[in-house]
Amino acid sequence: MRGLAAPLTKLAVFALVTVLASYVLVSTITNAGYGESLAYRAQFTDVAGLVEGDEVRIAGVRVGQVTGIGLSEQTDRPVAEVALEVDADVALPTSVQATIRYRNLVGQRYVALTEGEGSAGRTLDAGATIPLAQTRPALDLTTLFGGFRPLFQALSPQDVNRLSFEIIQVFQGEGGTVESLLGHVGSLTSALADKDAVIGSVIDNLTSVMGTVAARDEQLSSLVVSLQQFVSGLTEDRDAVFDALQTIDGLAVTTAGFLEDARAPLAADIEGLGALAGNLADTGDVVEDFLQLAPTKIDLITRTAVNGSWFNFYLCGASGSVTLPGASEPSTIPAGGLGSGARGC
Repeated sequence: MRGLAAPLTKLAVFALVTVLASYVLVSTITNAGYGESLAYRAQFTDVAGLVEGDEVRIAGVRVGQVTGIGLSEQTDRPVAEVALEVDADVALPTSVQATIRYRNLVGQRYVALTEGEGSAGRTLDAGATIPLAQTRPALDLTTLFGGFRPLFQALSPQDVNRLSFEIIQVFQGEGGTVESLLGHVGSLTSALADKDAVIGSVIDNLTSVMGTVAARDEQLSSLVVSLQQFVSGLTEDRDAVFDALQTIDGLAVTTAGFLEDARAPLAADIEGLGALAGNLADTGDVVEDFLQLAPTKIDLITRTAVNGSWFNFYLCGASGSVTLPGASEPSTIPAGGLGSGARGC
């Protein structure tokens, strides 16, 4: 038995610590309070979003929790009734005001209790009901933010969160002022007003572009269809296109080799053409006379070839010089004709 005492003691301590930790965890999650508390009831026209376990606060300090939500049987029309538990050491005045407020933008609520006017030191009895005249429901964020939707569309998500939180604070009276809210809104509208010309120009340009596109919708549709058919055709003929590209690549390689072999002769021909052009430019008068007389000469030459594909030439005269062997000077043959009987002379 002595050997089992130590393990049993450790197990008991472990079980006790586990139970206490579980109790604290459950109490924290359910907002359960400690110590004696008093029960009250409060009537509201709307308790949407409020759930059991939500906190009851005074000046931001948690003093209780919501223990139940239902419909009141004390009124002729449907009215929500909320059961509250408040710490017994917190005295509630008879003029206490109960307001449902937002804890955060996620939608969690809590009941805020504040002192009204005319209590004269009297306290509310345990189990008493706070009437509708002394309660206010939570702000309807759906309706509120629906009205601010055009403004939120021009803001970044961070600015939307900040402005939304300030709006909630202002309308619930938790802090901030309407002047601060209007200052933020005014700053935003001023920034948008400064860019009014740019925004207007962009809208005008977009209107012009969309009008042009709308006026040519048939052409645009035809272009899209033709482009789709062209792409489809390329897809179907991709093998042929690939083969053609390979052939073009081979042709480019061959042409590059050909141009490399012909580069030197081509350079010489270009240089010769340059010299010829220079000679023609220097003897422009001679070339012009030749071109003027060329038709007449060609006509006369053509006549000599009427009998066949040959030309007849007649030697009418000759002159020259001959150097004989052993002579110191050449012998000159005087110019002379073949006589008047020579044909064509």
